[in-house]
Amino acid sequence: MNLSDLKPPAGQTTRRKRVGRGMGSGMGKTSTRGHKGQKAVSGFGQKRGFEGGQMPLHRRLPKRGFTNIFKKHYALVNLGRLEKLEGESFTVDRMLELGIVKKVGDGVKILAAGPLTRKITVEAHHFSKSAVEKIEKAGGKAQVIGATA
Repeated sequence: MNLSDLKPPAGQTTRRKRVGRGMGSGMGKTSTRGHKGQKAVSGFGQKRGFEGGQMPLHRRLPKRGFTNIFKKHYALVNLGRLEKLEGESFTVDRMLELGIVKKVGDGVKILAAGPLTRKITVEAHHFSKSAVEKIEKAGGKAQVIGATA
């Protein structure tokens, strides 16, 4: 046995149906579309979710909630993560490089979760109040960059 002997199981592969190729094809005249009706004509297309005239599911269900299209999406970083890493200063570029932040989005926000025992300098777009307190208590600096409203 070798690779050239391999074949798919019987009945797994079927030949492509070639429609619109005349009476001798076994699918002649109407080309498997049946007689008359909307689906028999060329150019037929149907909307997604069309249910034959019945009220579609997406219109039968009630609308719920609200999506704020102006919401800001920040990359969140906990101080506990920065504590475990080497180095005293952390910029947005350095955090991207280290893999703490995958995608900056509308900016990086530093949160106070986790312990902070050493002096570090952090540059980010936003800080929680408790994160600033923790950084300054440890003797470090919290620098806000790119003042966005």
